[in-house]
Amino acid sequence: MRANIIQVLKAALAAVIFSLACVLAFSLVVQLFSLSSSVIKPVNQVIKILAIAAGGLLFVRGSGGLIKGAAYGAAAVVLTFLLFSAIAGAISLSALILPEILIGAAAGAVSGVIGVNIKGRD
Repeated sequence: MRANIIQVLKAALAAVIFSLACVLAFSLVVQLFSLSSSVIKPVNQVIKILAIAAGGLLFVRGSGGLIKGAAYGAAAVVLTFLLFSAIAGAISLSALILPEILIGAAAGAVSGVIGVNIKGRD
């Protein structure tokens, strides 16, 4: 049980760190190339999904990949939301947070299943 919780926490933190790094790099690209603001939201979603996938592939092992993945995917979305809210200095909840959590859980579940089925990683 404890090992499962540690896997979920590691995967969620890896996803948050990866997401933060990618968003910072993307913000530099936006500044350098004066990209349209309509590009930002879709790219941020892709970054979030890729970050969640990376966390699962790196840290989810053993069995129960679907459950562990869904848990860390949802946790990563919530933690990322809280981190970026803290950076912005304000929490702005919208009706879109629930679908984002569900998408994060789905992405985590898929990568968790893949992560536990990669051979030679136990």
